[in-house]
Amino acid sequence: MSECTTRKLAKRLWWDIADPNERKYLQYFLMAGIPGLFGDMLRGSFVSKRVASCGVNFRVLAGTRFRSMEKLKIGDNVSIGYDNFIQARGGVTLGNDVMTAPGVKIWSVNHDIQDPDKLIREQDETTAEVIIGNDVFIASNAFILPGVTLPDGCVVAAGSVVGAKAYKPYAIIAGNPARMIGFRGGKATE
Repeated sequence: MSECTTRKLAKRLWWDIADPNERKYLQYFLMAGIPGLFGDMLRGSFVSKRVASCGVNFRVLAGTRFRSMEKLKIGDNVSIGYDNFIQARGGVTLGNDVMTAPGVKIWSVNHDIQDPDKLIREQDETTAEVIIGNDVFIASNAFILPGVTLPDGCVVAAGSVVGAKAYKPYAIIAGNPARMIGFRGGKATE
């Protein structure tokens, strides 16, 4: 690496450390992989002080990443699984007793692609709030897209890609694209 490149990197690191918003992500990065219950509690405590709101008993397992955490609202007894990624720029609300399994992604922002005469990277981004109700379980590697609302009691199957459409409480949701395939305990609601 050239001396010029090293200097540029050092300056960029300095500016990231000086920026309070970036500094919190650097601090979180240092604790993101700490194993065990201590690490879970440490991450939960750190994140709970930097989100829009947070209830009690919040746990974050190792490897999870957050962006725009200041727009994240978290209820009571929420557990975020290993290696999740939550992008909350458009707003993300997690109700009480929400659990996510490993590898879940929750996204509230997307690239605009409407103008074919303009490079995608030069187009704007669209945000849409994600709302996850109480007592929801999202299984491994599911992807929750911008604008999704999951009512109370829903279960999202592993590997599902959940788009913004109407879902009913206690629905079991599966597939790509995701659709309702049943209801928990026969609790179908109208």
